Amino acid sequence: MADREKIYYKTAADYCEKEQIIEKSRFIGYIMPVESREEAEEFIAEIRKMHKTATHNVPAYIIGEKSELQWASDDREPSGTAGAPILHVLAGEEITNTAVVVTRYFGGIKLGTGGLVRAYSSTAKLALEGAGIAEVRENDILRFGIGYTYYGKLKNGEKDGIFTIEDAVFEDDVKLVLRCDPADTESVRKMLSELTGGACAGEKITVEKTLRKNKKLVLTR
Repeated sequence: MADREKIYYKTAADYCEKEQIIEKSRFIGYIMPVESREEAEEFIAEIRKMHKTATHNVPAYIIGEKSELQWASDDREPSGTAGAPILHVLAGEEITNTAVVVTRYFGGIKLGTGGLVRAYSSTAKLALEGAGIAEVRENDILRFGIGYTYYGKLKNGEKDGIFTIEDAVFEDDVKLVLRCDPADTESVRKMLSELTGGACAGEKITVEKTLRKNKKLVLTR
């Protein structure tokens, strides 16, 4: 059961943008899953280009499976009132490999230190909730061939939920790609051997390790 619960890291599931008005200032939060500092900086540059006339474009990102790289800028807002609160939102949900930019168009009313912290953090949280969180888990990919007579039974077996058919190519036999939790790999191997009367034995199955994103909703706190 422990293997099933193992999460390598959590990241934003999708790109998202969310907007809110606070004391006549317009705050727009942008969030994007990224794999490197370069991707994060490209995303930040795109948002800054899109909002050249904005009062502030406040960026932040966390990179690495263990959140090794964390960076933020206040972009001319008072120190500690903008970038750090955005980072706190990501870190609080244990999010990594994610970049955020919160764009502000000043509406004429000063928010004060506390108001700025709340505005930037709440806008970042809105964007994260809109994107959703993806849990990145390890999966096994099984590749093998199977006779046509067994394919229908295999499809029925998919309903049990211990594996998913990712791809099927119909040639002399059916070339299949299955995905399953590492804890279920041996059970799937045994099932295939029993299904085919030993024709699809373990040595004929190639197993590869991969990571998969499983989307879930952000819990509101």
